[in-house]
This record gives sequence, C-alpha cells and structure tokens, in this order.
Amino acid sequence: MIPSNKPLNPNFSSGPCSKRPGYELAQLDISTLGRSHRSNIGKAALQQAIEQTKELLKIPEDYRIAIVPASDTGAMEMMLWSLLGARPVDVCYWESFGKGWFSDIKNELQLSHVNAITADYGQLPDLAKTNPEHDIVFTWNGTTSGVKIADAHWISDKRTGLTICDATSAVFAMPMAWDKLDVTTFSWQKVLGGEGAHGMIVLSPAAVERLESYTPTWPLPKIFRLTKNGQLIEGIFTGATINTPSMLCVADYLDALNWIKKIGGVDAAISRSENNLAILANFVSQHEWIDFLAEQAEYRSNTSVCLRLALSDAELKEFSTLLAEQQVAYDINSYKDAPSGLRIWCGATIESHDIELLLPWLTWAYEKVKT
Repeated sequence: MIPSNKPLNPNFSSGPCSKRPGYELAQLDISTLGRSHRSNIGKAALQQAIEQTKELLKIPEDYRIAIVPASDTGAMEMMLWSLLGARPVDVCYWESFGKGWFSDIKNELQLSHVNAITADYGQLPDLAKTNPEHDIVFTWNGTTSGVKIADAHWISDKRTGLTICDATSAVFAMPMAWDKLDVTTFSWQKVLGGEGAHGMIVLSPAAVERLESYTPTWPLPKIFRLTKNGQLIEGIFTGATINTPSMLCVADYLDALNWIKKIGGVDAAISRSENNLAILANFVSQHEWIDFLAEQAEYRSNTSVCLRLALSDAELKEFSTLLAEQQVAYDINSYKDAPSGLRIWCGATIESHDIELLLPWLTWAYEKVKT
C-alpha cells in the first residue's frame, strides 16, 4: 500500500543540497545588496564569512582562508595550477571527481612524475602507498561513490610534500584533521546547503611557503593568482576577493553559518549527518534488494550515500520517477559516471524524520516497479 506520510522536505540532492531547516529568504541580511563588495559593509561581510568559517571549523590560527571563484572546482584548479610541479605528485582517487583531478594534472599540466593510486567505485585505495616526499592530491569524501576516508593517520607528520584535499562534501559533516591538511577546498552548496559559484580554500603555513617560494613554469590567469612579487596577497584572506562575489550568496552563507552555530557548532552538524546515515543503514540491513555501494562500513559516506538496488537501469529510472511524481524524493539518481543506483544526501541540513518518512516510500517504489 502507498505510505500515508511524506517527507516534509523531499530535497535529497547531493548538490546543490537542501537548505537548512526553517530557511526563508526573508530572513537573510540583505544590507549588502547593491553595495560594492569593496565597500566597508561589503568587505566586512566577506571577512565575517572567513572568520566564522575559521571559528566554527576550529581551523588553526596560523592557517589562511579565502573565498575564491567557481565553487570547489575553481578552488581545486587554482591550487593545482598554483602549487604543483615542484615535486612528484601522488593522486589518490576512487570516483569521478578525483579521477578528474588526475586527468587535469596529467593531461593539462602535463606533469611527468604523477602516480595514480586508485580503486574501483565502492572501494578505497591503499593510501599507505603515498610518498610523504611527494605532493598528495585526494578527496576526503567521494561524492559520487559514497566512499570516504576513515581518518588521516596515513598522512605522515614528517611529510615534505603538500597534501591537497578536495573536501567539498566532507567539511561540516566529517571531522577534519587540519594538522594533516596543507590545502583544503570546499564549497558552500554542499553540507551547508548554500548557493553555488563560490569556493573556499584553507592553506597551512607550508602551503603559503610554497606559494611564495615557487613559480610554476606555465602562465597563471589573474583569477588564479594568490601572490604578487613573491608575496602572498594578504587582502584576499581578509575579504578582498579576487573577483566580484555575489553578496546575496554571501548573505546566504552567513545565514548557514549562523545556523551551524545555533545548533551547537560543527560537532552537532556532524552528529546530525551521522544519525541520518545510521537510520538509512538500519533500513538497508533489513532489506535484501538494497545495499551500500561502499563495501566496508568504516568508509561509508555519511553525506552522499550511494546505494545499489536489485533493479535494471530501466527499472531504476521508473523507481526514481515514481518518487519524484509523488513529491517524496527529488534528484536521487546516482551520478552519471557512477554505477547505477541511488544517491541520497544525508548531510546536516536534512532532518532525520524526513529520512525516516522516505524509507517506506523506497519499499513502495521497489515493490511497484517489480510487480
């Protein structure tokens, strides 16, 4: 029988992700709209976004944070093009975005000393194969595979290379080992449910030292440049962005940060996400027709949860269409390059009762497709 109750929020997309509970546009502070981002009020809002990010994420005091263009993709490309080439590079990937970073490093930057440490979807590669004398590029959470790293113990404290981490679907949902990370990138539209087009970079002192001491052999467009005359452009890290940001998106991001603070900080956000995964995991354990793509529990993502179903591609399409038509789950198909299945966002902005209300609908849709 068709379930009687529906999720109050059917938005389970893995990006852009659901807005925080109770979100309303009217609640945003729009005093910066129509003002220059270089005005006092504009710079103050941007600096506030940087400072609140640092405080809430418990980022070390001597790390630098900047708002940069083009979401997490722009942030990662900026770092790859600005920092790589000084040392050999180990690229660890087990899903499509990490594979994309490898392709850019190998084919666009055309570096000769690049090692790929890989695994198939649903698995994690042997990260211990990385060399601490090399630069290491990796994703913390494989958004399209549902596979995350369990910890950062495999990263040496005595490393001489830099660690460059794409953490866009991990920050604010998973504990980040900042002392192991020299470059971290993420975007507002993932765990915080913010708007797209803006990325964040977090740099350790070692990353700053590389920026100031190393000049790549290739030209860097203005939008990538973080230094001038061999010195870091400090203003970028206090709100003087490289290009013009959307002040409406900044207001939206500040709203999300304030919500994180209100619920108890990053630890509370992590707990919300982990609890959502636990609810879904309990359901999976009770049904033979559905399983996690991630083969081992310790590295299952608690944000972009990827699932395999005992359905053909055509049946999966019908399954997802049914849920969308009933307005109980939108945008939960697996990523286009990933194995067929579902991808259900379980980040902090998702309420646990909405996950609970979704589950009977998964059973209903499966049984309807199979009959």
